[in-house]
Amino acid sequence: MTEGFDTDTLWDEFHRAVNMNSEELRGYLLADASDEEGFPPDPDMGIDKLGRGVLHVLSKRKGDLTKADLDVMRQVVELVETMGDRTDDDSRRELMSVGHDPLRA
Repeated sequence: MTEGFDTDTLWDEFHRAVNMNSEELRGYLLADASDEEGFPPDPDMGIDKLGRGVLHVLSKRKGDLTKADLDVMRQVVELVETMGDRTDDDSRRELMSVGHDPLRA
């Protein structure tokens, strides 16, 4: 359990904040990580660490969550709450990198 959230509440808040499904998020992260020359040579292909964490959490059941998963969930909920539903390009890109499309809110 993480600070200030019990697992059930955090699970609900996370799934409210993340309004993209795993397929949409994966596609967005891969497109965002690629550039004119393709993907960078590192094994994570330049995909944001928090975004990878969100994909990992989306593939799990609540009972299988680890402390690291709960930390990712907390970070996402706090980011989305802090940024709100800003739709300028930079903010939208940052929010979408964690699975929240502010245009869907």
